Amino acid sequence: MQSPANKSQAAPTITDVANKAGVSIKTVSRVMNQEPGVHADTREHVLKVMAALKYRPKLSARSLAGARSFVIVLLYYDPSAAFVAGVQQGATLRCREAGYHLVVESMHNDAADLEQQVSRIISTLQPDGMILTPPLCDNRQVLKALQDSRTPCVLVSPAKDIKDQPSVRMDEARAAEEITNLIISLGHERIAFIKGATDQSASALRYQGYLRAMKTHGIAVDKELVHQGDFTFATGVDAAHHLLSRSVRPSAVFASNDDMALGVLAAAQRLGLAVPGDLSIAGFDDSPASSLVWPPLTTVRQPIAQMARVAVDMLIAANRNDAESATEPDLHHVLAHELVVRDSTSKPKAVTAANAAKRKR
Repeated sequence: MQSPANKSQAAPTITDVANKAGVSIKTVSRVMNQEPGVHADTREHVLKVMAALKYRPKLSARSLAGARSFVIVLLYYDPSAAFVAGVQQGATLRCREAGYHLVVESMHNDAADLEQQVSRIISTLQPDGMILTPPLCDNRQVLKALQDSRTPCVLVSPAKDIKDQPSVRMDEARAAEEITNLIISLGHERIAFIKGATDQSASALRYQGYLRAMKTHGIAVDKELVHQGDFTFATGVDAAHHLLSRSVRPSAVFASNDDMALGVLAAAQRLGLAVPGDLSIAGFDDSPASSLVWPPLTTVRQPIAQMARVAVDMLIAANRNDAESATEPDLHHVLAHELVVRDSTSKPKAVTAANAAKRKR
């Protein structure tokens, strides 16, 4: 038999909360699961009792009871650390605010048993949902595992929208077009472009934006100025050495992410080129490092953390089963980006010299 002393030290149960609050166990469960049908005053009262008793429901008990696990899983395989860090930060903070737990798992996009790996995570954690980042959000094995298990998921920056499949993105092509337009407006025509990883949809979309801007302004694209990278600093350095060793160098380089743009900046400085005097450089993402280097990078600010927060909110809403909602949820969210103009871009020397000559006349 449990002694009075041990009983007083035992962890409070959902029954203790219900008795103390003067409500049913079902009402306490509804409050924990943030379900509708509970009066605001009652919900507040139950939450205060839970806090006073220091009640912490076990995830396993929730699962056995058929309630939500309050676990959201973030799956990633992305060589761009800045992107993953931004998604993780946004998702973590939103989960914490909503009383959820975020579990972050790294998956190799080309793993032979990828579908089985995802299925094991679902079986073990019984998550309320998953957030998929590129390129996993476009991987058929991953999507099949989630569909078979009926696990809700939100795709972050997928290649294209899928019917009945929630997603959140920004307009990658439009953003790339805008930053290319900016470079052209400064007077540049020999604009090199460094592509991103071939297995990521963002790479093709950003290249489309670059091509669209060049075509709009009637500037022919020199294929020798288009170089393949993979979103890493090292490939930015390699691309820069290839592009800048040409007899007629580009006057500007648009790298399709900041890591590669930083590689171009490092290579240019090693070659003794002034940035932006001899070479303008632009990136994409607005990673933390883009504002710390000299000169700081002109880039596109991608709303990475906000996309993650929206993804969490979409999963929470999907699990509420809110029968009181009369409107269909918006399954595809497109968030606004921002062009960030810094000191790594300016007019090319030829334009600057021509303007100086005109002033002297």
